[in-house]
Amino acid sequence: MIRLDTAAVTEIALLAAHCDDLAIGMGGTLLTLANTVPGLRVRALVLSGAGTERAAEERAALESFCPGAELDLRILDVPDGYAPAHWGRVKDAVAALRDGSAADLVFCTQRGDAHQDHRLLAELAPTVFRDHLILGYEILKWETDTPQPTVFHPLPTDLAQRKAELLMKHYPSQRDRDWFDEESFLALTRLRGVQCRARHAEAFLLDKATITFGGA
Repeated sequence: MIRLDTAAVTEIALLAAHCDDLAIGMGGTLLTLANTVPGLRVRALVLSGAGTERAAEERAALESFCPGAELDLRILDVPDGYAPAHWGRVKDAVAALRDGSAADLVFCTQRGDAHQDHRLLAELAPTVFRDHLILGYEILKWETDTPQPTVFHPLPTDLAQRKAELLMKHYPSQRDRDWFDEESFLALTRLRGVQCRARHAEAFLLDKATITFGGA
């Protein structure tokens, strides 16, 4: 499998529309980065959930997915499903996250997502983080919008299982959804693993990148 290795990453910026998007889309990647980068700085913005039980779930979850990292989590109260109607506020929040961080890498939703809040973030991210590498994560849900990813992060089986376990542990408010279970999460990481010759993987979409040959 062809590899593209990144340089040292010490800080990442995370953009999500809802509490649990990050854990579903890239929980295994967060665990990997936190466990391999001492002193990792994580700057995260979630558009909705402030003042609800979901905010508490999200904070506890990200603390578990980013053990030992310096976590700065901002959760707004934009109404679920109405982010496009709050375009200005959302863009200002994304810009504030950029201005308050020194991110080496940005993770966001992807443009082909069927949920309008996810699409809005994916469209805004490159207009604000103009000089950053942005990886779009996929969010498992009932819509048939599963993308064709272009970048894969292989996960060992125990890490994929840990991701699924933490999702079930930290988001009890979502357990009544018929798709929200360990079997679903492991099925997707196994599929992405097949596509990159690994047991499990998380996958991302990449719109634009530069490559340097012969060193910096």
